[in-house]
Amino acid sequence: MFARLTTIQMKSDRHEEFVKIYEEKVIPAARLQKGYRGAYLLTDRKTNKGILFTLWNGEEDAIANERSSYYQEQIEKFAQLIFSAPPVREGFDVSLRD
Repeated sequence: MFARLTTIQMKSDRHEEFVKIYEEKVIPAARLQKGYRGAYLLTDRKTNKGILFTLWNGEEDAIANERSSYYQEQIEKFAQLIFSAPPVREGFDVSLRD
């Protein structure tokens, strides 16, 4: 299994809007992607920081997803409205899961 983490910095007054867009637009689109296993959205209202955490069958699926332009299309749903800094994307092997 492979995890993609995207760290974002939100504008202070956009938390609820961000969560709504993620739930109503990003998650349904993600469910249609090959190898998608699930997602978590972690937010901190005090710092306006968020972590988008998606799980994939393997690194190949996550990379294919990024190459298909899907990932960029999802980020663009937020860019003008919510981000106060560019998102930072990282990938990790899931070495242990409970």
